[in-house]
Amino acid sequence: MADNIQRLLTIMSRLRDPETGCPWDLKQSYATIVPYTLEEAYEVADAIARQSFDELKDELGDLLFQVVFYAQLAKEDGRFEFDDCVAAICDKLERRHPHVFGNMQTANGADAEVVLKNWEALKSTERKQSGLHSVLDNIPQAMPALSRANKLQKRCATVGFDWPSVDGCWDKVKEEILEVEQTAPGSEALAEELGDLMFALVNVVRKHKLDPETVLRAANSKFETRFRGVEQLLAGQGKSPQQSNLDEMEALWQQVKKANR
Repeated sequence: MADNIQRLLTIMSRLRDPETGCPWDLKQSYATIVPYTLEEAYEVADAIARQSFDELKDELGDLLFQVVFYAQLAKEDGRFEFDDCVAAICDKLERRHPHVFGNMQTANGADAEVVLKNWEALKSTERKQSGLHSVLDNIPQAMPALSRANKLQKRCATVGFDWPSVDGCWDKVKEEILEVEQTAPGSEALAEELGDLMFALVNVVRKHKLDPETVLRAANSKFETRFRGVEQLLAGQGKSPQQSNLDEMEALWQQVKKANR
């Protein structure tokens, strides 16, 4: 394994060689490769969702290359190197798992909830030591909004700012629905009220111990499958969606929905 890691680092170094390197790679900066990093992360998630584990190997390699690219840029700037990244995550994992690597003894099969609370407490201490004092500090602004909403709520829950049960979350959703219905269509306030409703729904999902991004991704996939089924049935009639109407497509939608149950 060490040989392959060194091989990858050597390849990256050659790609960035000022005289013999790749022109495209030489033009890149930290900022310009961020979109590729996000794209590769989504491709990893997609391979997992499709259970395409042969593809997953390649996608994880692509994602690893992004880490190596950032480390190469940092090395050129005299900031840090790839080995420093590895050492940093090793130190962090050992520090945040005292029940495995430290003096905190836990029985085999220890409660995952307890471990998670300890993890969050350790992270909170680390944030304060770094000069970050708010519970909400260090939550990336660039996260997808749905994931960030979930993260904000989970952080607040660690200090007790949370509904005792999902019932309170549902009451809030109903309240937000009423506010949306009472807001004038097209008004500036409508977007704000819809945002409040979406935020409240994330709370419901979180309380059920589900991940909102995963839940919505599954809903997207189900919708796509069903609509493609509608397109296929229409094609069998020699028609396209553009040549159909809502009533016809709704009837076919219900047919596809029933068939997929």
